Amino acid sequence: MYKKFQDLLVKNDTTPYRVHKDTGISTATLSDWKRGRSTPKVDKLLILSNYFNVPLEYFLEEETTKQ
Repeated sequence: MYKKFQDLLVKNDTTPYRVHKDTGISTATLSDWKRGRSTPKVDKLLILSNYFNVPLEYFLEEETTKQ
């Protein structure tokens, strides 16, 4: 999931900090995702999908292929 998130950051010329400020998702949460300490819950993925204007499935597809 985080790879797709990073791709969207580059594509939209933004930073995790800006995403945090705009969405309310903490930087610690984003960092935990990056380090693999936790995985995002669907409610957070929905926030990100709305923020980046991509379908929720954009994030979910990768999650199902990892299993």
